Amino acid sequence: MSSDLALSVRGLSKEYRIAHMAQHSRVTEAAFAALKSVFNRQEYETFKALDGVSFDVKKGDVVGVVGRNGAGKSTLLKVLSRITEPTAGEVRLYGKVGSLLEVGTGFHPELTGRENIYLNGSILGMRERDIDRQFDAIVDFAEVERFLDTPVKRYSSGMYVRLAFAVAAHLNPEILIVDEVLAVGDTQFQQKCLGKMKDVSSQEGKTVLFVSHNIAAVKALCNKGLLLQSGKLLRQGSVDEVLAEYATRAPVAVQARHGKSSKLQLADLQINGAQTAVGDVDFLKPVEIELELEAQEPTPLCIPFFRWHDANGIILSEVWGPEESVDFQRYEGRFSFRLALERMSLMPGRYFVDFFLHDVAGKEVFSAPECVQLEVHPVALPGAPRAYEGRHGVLRLASRLSAHSIVSQQA
Repeated sequence: MSSDLALSVRGLSKEYRIAHMAQHSRVTEAAFAALKSVFNRQEYETFKALDGVSFDVKKGDVVGVVGRNGAGKSTLLKVLSRITEPTAGEVRLYGKVGSLLEVGTGFHPELTGRENIYLNGSILGMRERDIDRQFDAIVDFAEVERFLDTPVKRYSSGMYVRLAFAVAAHLNPEILIVDEVLAVGDTQFQQKCLGKMKDVSSQEGKTVLFVSHNIAAVKALCNKGLLLQSGKLLRQGSVDEVLAEYATRAPVAVQARHGKSSKLQLADLQINGAQTAVGDVDFLKPVEIELELEAQEPTPLCIPFFRWHDANGIILSEVWGPEESVDFQRYEGRFSFRLALERMSLMPGRYFVDFFLHDVAGKEVFSAPECVQLEVHPVALPGAPRAYEGRHGVLRLASRLSAHSIVSQQA
């Protein structure tokens, strides 16, 4: 059985201790508490990033690991990459592992790009002549030839990721582990990386574990899936089954954050008519987001608004409305809020939508931060030779660009 396996995980748990420090209003109280802490043990809260996770991955499988932020995806990959030790459980790896996790992991910042290539190869147990054979392919893929002899601490995040992925993918690991870090690169390089991961699996028979919020990429690349939520493995199986389960559970996860005591509960969430909180949309195409809330008890007059932001939390736009506020005291049951965009003007990339309700005094009554995640994909514009990727900026302004030849008048 083990001859068919690339890795086996049994009862895997990872706990972190979070220290709590009391706030003090006076200097004397703070000083007394500091003196007291010398003699008393500090209080900690235990947080389980992984909780009893078990699964097997066969050789040649491409496994997409999905789940909302905080589900335990990155922690799982760190344990599998032996960057961090598990609190309990067992991991068996049947082959060398190449991993690309968060930016900053795996390279020595003081060494040059060239030196880091050979350092990573030696860590994987490769001989120098074997690294020599792959060296040109790594440099060509990463597109960093001019900066090979520059310390990587001076690289941009995009350059760093390009080289790190090229090293991880070309130094012949039996198991390739890739985290969401690919989102740092531009769209063209992301597609290049996805193509390489597909080649590593289909042509070389290697195993790939891929964490991503890009559902379209997971569906196109992976044949198997793992769904994590709050550190637990909820579903494993074919990628279609896992993604379908993820789509139905995402709105429930948002609702749980508000608790049963809230006067308003998120009852349903749809993107372009599909019940999901994670949507794939095409650039410049229409988008419709609909939320249903249920009033548990009388609630003040409310004003809804949607807020758009990117993965770095930078707010891009807010939409207020409708012109008439919603009176939850007057009606019972569910209320629907529908936001319709005639065209998705945000450049290709990943975006999040927050939903809020405020009363007329501006006090927040209900909030659903990041209740919607949208992956905007490039499309071929009319007359364009290739898909428009929108590498620069965040917004395409509604405009018309024309070109005309000017015929000179000869006297």
